[in-house]
Amino acid sequence: MVIGILGGGQLAKMFAQAAQRMSFRVKVLDPTPECPASAVAEQMIGSFKDPETIFKFAQGCHVLTLDIEHVEVEILYELEGKIKIIPSPRIISLIQNKLMQREFLAKANLPTPSFKKLKDPSQLPLLLPVVQKAIHGGYDGRGTVILKSKEDLFKALTVPSFVEEYLELAKELSVIVVRNEEGQTVVYEVSEMVFHEEGNLLDYLICPARIEKSLEKEAKELALEVVRALQGVGIFAIELFLDRNGKLYVNEIAPRPHNSGHHTIEACYTSQFEQYVRVVTGLPLGSAALRCPAVMFNLLGEEGYFGKPLYEGLPEALSLPGVYVHIYGKKETFPFRKMGHVVVLGQSIEEALDKAFKIKKVLKVKGELKK
Repeated sequence: MVIGILGGGQLAKMFAQAAQRMSFRVKVLDPTPECPASAVAEQMIGSFKDPETIFKFAQGCHVLTLDIEHVEVEILYELEGKIKIIPSPRIISLIQNKLMQREFLAKANLPTPSFKKLKDPSQLPLLLPVVQKAIHGGYDGRGTVILKSKEDLFKALTVPSFVEEYLELAKELSVIVVRNEEGQTVVYEVSEMVFHEEGNLLDYLICPARIEKSLEKEAKELALEVVRALQGVGIFAIELFLDRNGKLYVNEIAPRPHNSGHHTIEACYTSQFEQYVRVVTGLPLGSAALRCPAVMFNLLGEEGYFGKPLYEGLPEALSLPGVYVHIYGKKETFPFRKMGHVVVLGQSIEEALDKAFKIKKVLKVKGELKK
């Protein structure tokens, strides 16, 4: 079986590594020569936003999936029925439009922050504090700004957007849910996410999340409700807000392997990537049970550095037990770019956190050019 992936980034690379262990052939479509996935999969150089290129790429595949949702979707509707596509074009279309995603959640009576389309940007000062989100194209912290006061208005987005209520948060959580074509599901343990204040993307996560058992159960059930409402097949990361009153809200849905599931490679019986391989190839789902507590942190490009990446502190990081360093193989670094991740296992959350913070101090991604 040949599995085709639209996009050849780190998610496609880790998916291909899982697929290789079961002797599945993986092809990726990506415009960047020697993209990360090309180290372990066959690459077709081309745009995943060009219909003709996608059509040509799909001809040599038995199943088509993606590692980024910002792909040309109309051609996928044409291909549907001729080739298996996971997730479905319907779901990809919904995820691409964050306002439609919010409307779907509201219509399904799933808890989400109150929101409305921003028709007149001049009204922003009257709406503060709010979170402004781009309707299309937001990714890895881009396309979302928090506007608390008039002093923040210089950050306001100038693209079509919507605003949602600003919540005082206790934690941000993520739940990975897998659902196959037979409707069978597995749910991973809840992860607690801590975001980088400047980069506005995931800095590190803790699994299991430091929340009460009753709240853990509620979060898993809510994530499962979202995927059932979608009638989705595939793997879904359901990002949740937990406010200071203990109420859960659905923030966003990612219809693919997710940054908040990277720890599963070492920490779980079946990683999110192997689980996804099982879904797209029709194999039984595996156990999502957590082997031991884990902390995962992103290796982000250091501020002020550009060009060919230079990795500092690898010997120190790898000298500690239970530490797994993943380097994505991107050819260039820039501030806050995801260049890799580190998984740290421990007998307790405290032990894993202690080791992770020690490694974060020494393991840095710099570049040949400093500005």
